[in-house]
Amino acid sequence: MPPFNPSSDALSAQPFEPFESLELEHLPKLNHRHLINSPSTNSELITALQNGRLNAAEMHLLTAETQSAGRGQHGRSWQSPRGNVYLSLYHPVHMPISGLLSLIIGVELAKMPVIQVLNEQLREQGLTAIGVKWANDLGFYSKQYSQQHSFQKQSEPKLNDATLKPLESTKQTLPFHKLAGILIEPVTKSGKLVGVVMGVGLNVQATPKLTAQTCEGMSYQAISLRDIGAMLEPKAPPISLPDLKTLYQQMSEALMAAMTRFEYLGLEKPTGQRYYLDSFLAQFDAMDALAGLRLRVTQDYNGNVETLTGYACGLDTHGCLQLREYNGKISALFTGRIDVIGDA
Repeated sequence: MPPFNPSSDALSAQPFEPFESLELEHLPKLNHRHLINSPSTNSELITALQNGRLNAAEMHLLTAETQSAGRGQHGRSWQSPRGNVYLSLYHPVHMPISGLLSLIIGVELAKMPVIQVLNEQLREQGLTAIGVKWANDLGFYSKQYSQQHSFQKQSEPKLNDATLKPLESTKQTLPFHKLAGILIEPVTKSGKLVGVVMGVGLNVQATPKLTAQTCEGMSYQAISLRDIGAMLEPKAPPISLPDLKTLYQQMSEALMAAMTRFEYLGLEKPTGQRYYLDSFLAQFDAMDALAGLRLRVTQDYNGNVETLTGYACGLDTHGCLQLREYNGKISALFTGRIDVIGDA
């Protein structure tokens, strides 16, 4: 297939032709298409669905070797060098989408065999495992810099906000080592929700070179599966990373499992039962990259900036981040910039 020209005219004319060497053998119902280059796999799928080129009643999978205009949460740019996974799956839906979906996707992605193998070796070496960071990332905060905290410790000094807030400016902000990002976007036709596009960018072989501009004020560093494998050597045997076709297969299965799980939660909610919700929350707690860390959360409400500080203490039943402030109050946050604070 010739390289794809990401102009708007080419976008409307570009045929979604199968790339046979990357066809998924066990998931033919996904209508998999692969491109050498895409402006954004999410954007391409949404455009094709809204203009009728793709059937909105069916699932569709689009993958690309590179993206020229990849997007992350809140319109942030996503660097897309060759050697990584750029994947978007469209799934028809019949219920409203909530913030729980991206977290469920994170949990299902973290169950992938390659991440499970890496996490086992990371733990054996006393290093921080790859986890799910609220609200839509996979990665970790480096253990040697992160200051862990337990709420059950009775020796923790009881200081109020007025005492501690001035101290936060003297603390070091710890970078998040970002392995993957998740972007969920609704698809509507004639003003009606018909489905959702679930996009995932996973750094496999290449580590995006981030600048002050591409970081866009966020305190994170990119890391790849290859980087993590190299970090484990020579104490651990070299890890053979899956090829892209295998990762497409596993990630597609993870996204479909997440969607099924989300639908079960929706069906369970009117009954008052919590079996599926409690099961998910327990799994998330075991993978929570923010668990027990000291946070500064910055929220912008139409130009009115508010900053909260405290300790992360899991999710509430709606998927909001729970923050235990220094005065003991627990706040549920549905959006905001997260900075992890450690000792300077």
